[in-house]
Amino acid sequence: MQSDDEFRQLAEQHARYHEQLEALEAKSHLTPQEEVEEHRLKKVKLQLKDQMNEIISRYRTQHV
Repeated sequence: MQSDDEFRQLAEQHARYHEQLEALEAKSHLTPQEEVEEHRLKKVKLQLKDQMNEIISRYRTQHV
């Protein structure tokens, strides 16, 4: 992670979205707009995680 800027940026974005999602999930009731935002954040986080896993997979393939 320290040597791959792309991975580091993805991980930082993932962490920011995670914090936003936790803030929404801490609420007792979500507005319809907040529910849409919650769903969007979950999708974006999953996409970022997939991208990070792809980088990890490439790294492992190159360094085995």
